[in-house]
Amino acid sequence: MTIVLEAASRLLEAEETKKVIEPLTVSYPGITVDEAYYTQLEIIRRKVENGGVIVGKKIGATSKAIQNMFGVNQPDYGHLLADMMVVEGETISLDQYIQPKVEFEIAFILKKDLKGPNVSILDVIEATDYIVPAIEVIDSRIDDWRIKFEDTVADNGSSAAAIIGGKPTKLEGVDLTHIGMVAYRNGEMIDSGAGAAVLGNPLRSVAWLANSLGKYDVALKAGEIVLSGALTSAIEVKENDTFTAEFAHIGSVTASFKR
Repeated sequence: MTIVLEAASRLLEAEETKKVIEPLTVSYPGITVDEAYYTQLEIIRRKVENGGVIVGKKIGATSKAIQNMFGVNQPDYGHLLADMMVVEGETISLDQYIQPKVEFEIAFILKKDLKGPNVSILDVIEATDYIVPAIEVIDSRIDDWRIKFEDTVADNGSSAAAIIGGKPTKLEGVDLTHIGMVAYRNGEMIDSGAGAAVLGNPLRSVAWLANSLGKYDVALKAGEIVLSGALTSAIEVKENDTFTAEFAHIGSVTASFKR
């Protein structure tokens, strides 16, 4: 438990001071995946104790592009708090982040609770109210993104913010596997992808999350938002960047950054 408490304190201090720390996997070579998840839960517990409100979860490292980029081989997850949600149209200050990147995702808004084990894709369909396009801002409190799986898990899935856009769209008639997305930076196309990049289907990603959270007695709650995972690799954010992701069927989402 000492590792969990110490690691949580170090990550919270790094987030507050904007000064990175060395990887936890270097400071604590024996840190386990369970200890990393308990570190994340301890961070969230302290934030909630100080007034934070949990509004959802994010799933990370669901695509091969992201796994290859960060050298991990399985998905992870983090918590979304109310103060991490950004209204589309607001210009986002880069000063609140350390080394931010953006990812383009399909977000699920739930109308029923989901708790593992044994949550199926059909359960996810039944529990989903609607989907919308989203941009996630990821950030690492670990020096130069030198993360291993345990590092990003402990660091709340390297999450920092989320921007929701588009139009609320029911799942009926939408093929999430083949839904296409084109991403632009400052008006120039930079990448494209499809829902199949997310564990083969974003529905499978949400089911995986519910079952993984169940191991720690955590549920997905009605009304929560779930970021189902990036369709492409993460893109570094620079001053005055504007990103837009256009999704077939569900609309677009835009995020602008400045110092």
